[in-house]
Amino acid sequence: MNRKVAVEAAKLLLEINAMTFRFNPPYTFTSGLKSPVYLDNRLIISYPEIRRQIINYYIETIKSDIGLENVDWISATASAAIPHGAWVADRLKLPMVFVRPSTKTYGKGGKVEGYLLKGSKVLIVEDHISSAESVSDNAKSIRDMGGLVEYCIATTTYETEKSIDNLKEAKIKLVTLTTGKVIVETAREMHKITQEEKEKIDLWFKDPPNWAMKQGLA
Repeated sequence: MNRKVAVEAAKLLLEINAMTFRFNPPYTFTSGLKSPVYLDNRLIISYPEIRRQIINYYIETIKSDIGLENVDWISATASAAIPHGAWVADRLKLPMVFVRPSTKTYGKGGKVEGYLLKGSKVLIVEDHISSAESVSDNAKSIRDMGGLVEYCIATTTYETEKSIDNLKEAKIKLVTLTTGKVIVETAREMHKITQEEKEKIDLWFKDPPNWAMKQGLA
């Protein structure tokens, strides 16, 4: 990860309030996990200049950290990453597919939308990595169709142990523009949060499953 890009991307996300903070009560994720931070990269689609800069960073990072020779096809994970994948595919003039979270029960069925040429080197595009389960699912669907998956690129990651384990098991190399920790550091520097609040968030990054209990918020 390029530190300069990471900080600049963090500033852009904070500018549009893609990451927000709430401590008492904290946010509750769909998994039931409680968190003092909430990251919504889908907001990028509503800000033309911000999304232009974010996609510029995607292209720059793909060229420097992955290599254009390693990308024949783009596979976005539905639904949040579809816009990002489409913009990247358009900029690189590459074909694209997207992978549904579940198999359709109508029409032709299937999970992969679009045409995929067997043997193609497919880059997965995600908006955010939390557990990386959707990345693993995307990769499996693509590999089942004969595609080759080695890399995933995302705007952000929380760098959780679960995501690291899932990516390792799926044999996927993750490249991101920035991380949750960098965004929080940048938020502190921009005085969007206090030092005390930053320290509470740092504790969440160290142990997300038990954070609320340790904070007396379970």
